Amino acid sequence: MSTRVLAAGIGNVFLGDDGFGVEVAGRLTAEPMPEGVYAADFGIRGMHLAYELLQGYDGVLLVDALPRGGEPGTLYVLEPDLDAVEPIGPETNGPAMDAHGMTPDAVLSLCKTLGGNIGRALVVGCEPADCSERMELSEPVAAAVDTAVAKVHELLTELVGTAHRVAG
Repeated sequence: MSTRVLAAGIGNVFLGDDGFGVEVAGRLTAEPMPEGVYAADFGIRGMHLAYELLQGYDGVLLVDALPRGGEPGTLYVLEPDLDAVEPIGPETNGPAMDAHGMTPDAVLSLCKTLGGNIGRALVVGCEPADCSERMELSEPVAAAVDTAVAKVHELLTELVGTAHRVAG
């Protein structure tokens, strides 16, 4: 059984630093990936991403702008507790669904609602400086892209290794 891991950039390139995940994904898709790893830019197509995750991935790494109150350009690596993710529905407290602006939490919730099962999920986020209507990243966020790409490669190697150990 071969390992399948998805690296997905999400965000809106028309909202400045919200395009961080898209920029990182663009760099990743231009580089060789380890066997079984697929990199893609999902942009604002969060619903499409949730359906893609139903195709049988052992792991997913989501890249997005992630406001957490730090200095702009600060990178964060989070590992959501997939067992605690609430499905989307009127009777739950899960995140709201917006087909054109889904957060990583909302994507994982929709995937769970649809019956998907991901072995492990990681999120690489960058503290945004400016998410106003513009098509370029701010200086501190643009400066974090190379570091983020290197971190994503490191984490993808870890995700593939984890999936191999679980499958083996």
